[in-house]
Amino acid sequence: MRSLTRREFIGTVLAGAGGMLLEGVANTEQKPPVRSPVEQVALGKTGIKASFVSIGTGVRGWMRQSNHTRMGKEAFIALVRHAYDSGITFFDTADLYGTHTFLRDALRGIPREKIVIQSKIWFSPMGLPEPETDAKRALDRFRQELDTDYIDIVLLHCTTSPTWADDLRAMRDALEEARQKKIIRAHGTSCHSLPALKVSQASPWVQVQLARINHRGTAMDGKPEEIAELLRQMRAAGKGVVGMKIFGEGRFQTPQEREESLRFVLTQQCVDNFIIGFEKPEQIDETLGMIKRILAG
Repeated sequence: MRSLTRREFIGTVLAGAGGMLLEGVANTEQKPPVRSPVEQVALGKTGIKASFVSIGTGVRGWMRQSNHTRMGKEAFIALVRHAYDSGITFFDTADLYGTHTFLRDALRGIPREKIVIQSKIWFSPMGLPEPETDAKRALDRFRQELDTDYIDIVLLHCTTSPTWADDLRAMRDALEEARQKKIIRAHGTSCHSLPALKVSQASPWVQVQLARINHRGTAMDGKPEEIAELLRQMRAAGKGVVGMKIFGEGRFQTPQEREESLRFVLTQQCVDNFIIGFEKPEQIDETLGMIKRILAG
C-alpha cells in the first residue's frame, strides 16, 4: 500500500476537523509593533527574545528531507550565514525536516546565547523513517544533532485534533519536565487546524504557538481576520505567538502579493514574530527591505 505524503496525511485529518470559525472583528488601523525587521522582540512571557523576522528550514519537509536539505549543505550554510549577518537570530527546524545537523554546521562558531533555536517533535506514525514517540529520547537526540546543551523552544509538530492535549499528555509532561531541567526553555504547539488552535488558546501548557497567518487565508486554518483575533487573544494571555505561511507556503509569486501579506501581518499585531522558509539570500534581502519600507511609510 502506498504511503501517504505529508500533505495527503494532513489533508485527510483536516477533512474531519470541521469548519468552525471564530467570531471577532480585526483592527487593521493599529501601528506596526516593531521599528525594524530584525528588532529583538519578546516571545510572550517565556523570557526568550529573538529577531522579528526569522528563518525556517523545512520547506516541503517530510521524512527528514526538505528543500533545505536538498539544496546541499554548502548552499544551506551560506543561506543561514546570510540570514545571521542580516540580523536574523531565530532559526526554526524540526525532526521532520532533517535539518538539525545542517543547522548545527551553519551556526558553528556563533555564540549560543546570540541565537534562538526552535525545533519540533513529530508524533504521528507516518512521516519519519521510524516511529519516534518517546520525547525524552528525542530531545537527547535533538541536542546531540544540534550540538547544544539546550533548545530554546520545542513544539508538538502539526497538531490537528481537538483532543491533542489529552492524546499527547505523556509527551506534554515530558516536555514540561525537560523545561524544569532547563533542557528546553519553552514548549508549545504548531497547529494545523482551527479546533487544535482553539485548544492551544485555552491551554496553560502552551507557552509558544506557531500559527499560519497571511492576508488571503492561503494554507491557513480560517479567515485571516478571525485567526488574527484569536492570535491577539493568545498574545494578550502571555503566550509567545510565532507566525508562519506568511507568503502562503510559497504561493505568493509576485512582490506585490508578498508585500500585501507583510503589511497585513504587521498591522494586525497578532504575532510576536514570524518565520519564512527562505531558500535564497535575495529572498531575505527582499523581505527585510519590504518591511523597512512598510515601517517607514
